[in-house]
Amino acid sequence: MAKLAIEPLNPAILPAAAGNYTHGVQVDGAQRMVFVSGQVPWGNEHGRVPESFEAQCRMVWRNVLAVLAEAGMGVRNLVKVTTYLSDRQFRTLNSKIREEVLGDHAPALTIIICDIYAENWLLEIEAVAMA
Repeated sequence: MAKLAIEPLNPAILPAAAGNYTHGVQVDGAQRMVFVSGQVPWGNEHGRVPESFEAQCRMVWRNVLAVLAEAGMGVRNLVKVTTYLSDRQFRTLNSKIREEVLGDHAPALTIIICDIYAENWLLEIEAVAMA
């Protein structure tokens, strides 16, 4: 099995990536890809959507990581993360929690401010991982 190499792509003509993301990602040696559907703040054990953004964000990341774990993958396999926020006011806390979850791993990243499917969901996260 080939060794997976995830290399950041940060061209000098672009401003430095602020926070834990990179402008692009090159993946060499990948044999498997996992596409994580948009995960929302819902889980079997709770039966309800948490009210606070922080609780919802942590639950959504837990759900993303659960899908990755099911495939035998983890944070280090993430190559692309897209976060949909219901309101711009959540961007700072979202970044803080994402940095806690990802540590020093920096996948390609997109954040979109938009309406979310259910009114009480404050965010949704989808991802692509490779191994």
